[in-house]
Amino acid sequence: MTLREYFEQVRGVGVLATTDAAAQVNQAIYAKPMFLDDDDATCSFIMANRLTHDNLEHNPSASYLFIEHGEGYAGKRLSLIVGQQEFDPEKIKAIRRRNNLPLSDDECRYLVHFHIEAVRPLIGNG
Repeated sequence: MTLREYFEQVRGVGVLATTDAAAQVNQAIYAKPMFLDDDDATCSFIMANRLTHDNLEHNPSASYLFIEHGEGYAGKRLSLIVGQQEFDPEKIKAIRRRNNLPLSDDECRYLVHFHIEAVRPLIGNG
């Protein structure tokens, strides 16, 4: 199963962790990553103008932890590096609506694309 298929099919909750220039960690609940092209090595998130996005301006590394709903401890951990960003409000609005994201149109300012450096299971090294 590809990462795209996994995130389309599995229900759960995700947390995106970032750090600022002084290595202070922030975690935030985030929707599942979006795969906007055929490349399973790149995922994207729509972001508001908040601490998570600000941290990425100072440190492009991030970690996404996804915990599957259900019994036990299953999920994925993604190590991410910021690639490019997009600022087109109409494109962001269309993607947000297609993916039913909870942020308002006014909050959705950035479409941030990440290169996936590593994928690990929720527990263990895989």
